[in-house]
Amino acid sequence: MQIVDKSGEGLSRVFGVTVPAKDLAERLEARIAEIAPRLNIKGFRPGKVPPAHVKRIYGKELMGEVLEQTFSETTQKVFEENNIRPAGEPDLKPEGDLQEVIEGKADLAYEIAVDVMPEFEPVDPSTLTLVRPVHEPTDEEVEEAVKELAAQNKSYEPRTGKTVKAKDGDQVVIDFVGRIDGEAFEGGSAEDVPLVLGSGQFIPGFEEQLVGVKPGADVTVKVTFPAEYQAAHLAGKEAEFEVKVKEVKAPVEASVDDELAKRLGVDDLEALKKLIRENLEQQYQPFSRFKLKRALLDELDAKHDFPLPPKMVEAEFNAIWSQVLADKESGQLPEEDAAKSEEQLQTEYRKIAERRVRLGLVLAEIGRENNVVVTDQELNNAVMAEARNYPGQEQAVLNFYRQNPNAAAGLRAPIYEEKVCDLIFDQAEVKDEPISKEDLLKDEEEE
Repeated sequence: MQIVDKSGEGLSRVFGVTVPAKDLAERLEARIAEIAPRLNIKGFRPGKVPPAHVKRIYGKELMGEVLEQTFSETTQKVFEENNIRPAGEPDLKPEGDLQEVIEGKADLAYEIAVDVMPEFEPVDPSTLTLVRPVHEPTDEEVEEAVKELAAQNKSYEPRTGKTVKAKDGDQVVIDFVGRIDGEAFEGGSAEDVPLVLGSGQFIPGFEEQLVGVKPGADVTVKVTFPAEYQAAHLAGKEAEFEVKVKEVKAPVEASVDDELAKRLGVDDLEALKKLIRENLEQQYQPFSRFKLKRALLDELDAKHDFPLPPKMVEAEFNAIWSQVLADKESGQLPEEDAAKSEEQLQTEYRKIAERRVRLGLVLAEIGRENNVVVTDQELNNAVMAEARNYPGQEQAVLNFYRQNPNAAAGLRAPIYEEKVCDLIFDQAEVKDEPISKEDLLKDEEEE
C-alpha cells in the first residue's frame, strides 16, 4: 500500500492511497478460502466447491466486501501512521474506474479528505467560578398552590330552591343518546354521566345548550363534530343528542384545612404545605440548571479560541440554516430575523454554528481527559424513554434505534454533554444567587 500526503492546509488533510491489484487479489483468494468450506452448491459435495467456481459465481460480490474492508483498514492505517484524530467521518473518493478494480484489472486508488481535531488545552474546571440563580418558594406561593388544589378538588351538591337551573360551572348528571341522520351511532350513548358545564369535556356547543336546564328536563342538543375529530367516521358530521337531565349540582369550594389534606392522602395541612414546597423546589431546579449551564457555556466559549474543523462547522450551519428556511417558509421566523437580509442572517447563524462546534469540542475534550462515558444502560434508558413518546409503536421505535447506529448516537450525545457538565459543576466553584421567581423563569421563556 502506498500513502501520499497530498495537502495539509489548516485542519483539512488529503491523502492519496493506492492498494495494488495483486494485494486485492490475495485478499479475495483468502475470502474465498474462508467461505468455500461452508458453501453448498448443486453439483458439488458440501465443502468441496473449487475456489475457481466460487470466484466465477460470487467473485464480484466478494470483491465488493474486500474493497469495503480495505477502505476501512487502509483509512485507519493512514490515521495511525500520521497521528490523526479525525473530526468526523472522512470523505473517501475513488479514482479511476472502480469496475476495473472489481474485475482485478486495476489498482485501487482513492483520496481520503478529513478534518482533524484541533490541538488545544481545555480549561481546568476547578479554576472556574460560576453563579447558579436559585429561587426558594415563598409562603405566598405555597398558599396559592394550596388554594389551587382546593379549587381542583371542589365537590358538588344538589341545587335547592324554587327554580333550580343549571349555571355555567355547575355539574349536571345526564343520560344521552346521540344520532346521526336519525341513527344511533357507536359510542354516542351513556348513562349517569357527570358533566361540569364550561369544562370543555364534550364537543364544542354541547355544554352551552345545557345552561339553564332543570332536573328532569329532556333536551335535544344539536352539534357538529369538529373536522379533525379523532373518530374519523364522525368528523364533520351533524348530530343530535337526546339528553335526560337527572341532577343539577352546584360547586362547593373545598376548605383549606386538614380534611383537604387527608382527602389528598396527607396527614394534615402542614404536611401538605411541606410537600407542596418540596414540589415547587423540584419544579424550579431545571430552570436553575438551565441558567447555570448557559453561564458555563458562555465561560467556556470566552476561554477558548482555536481553529475549527471546516466540515464540522459547515454541517452545523447547514442544519441550522435548513431550520431557518423552514421557519421562514411557514411564517414562523422571529420578528427580529424577518427584518434582516439573508446575508445578515447567514453571518449571524454561522457564528452560532461556530460557537456550537467550539463548545462541543471543548466539552468532548474535557470528557475525554476525565474518562466520561455513556454506559449501555444509560443509552438503553434514553431509547426506552423515546419509545414511550409513541404509544402503540414502542417496538418499532426500539427496532429503529437498534438498526440505526447514527440515530442512537444522536441520543448518546446529549447524555454525554450533561455528564460532562455535571463533572464540571462538581469541580468548579458554584455560588448560589437568590433571585425572584419571575427572573428565574423569564429568561427561560425568552430562550
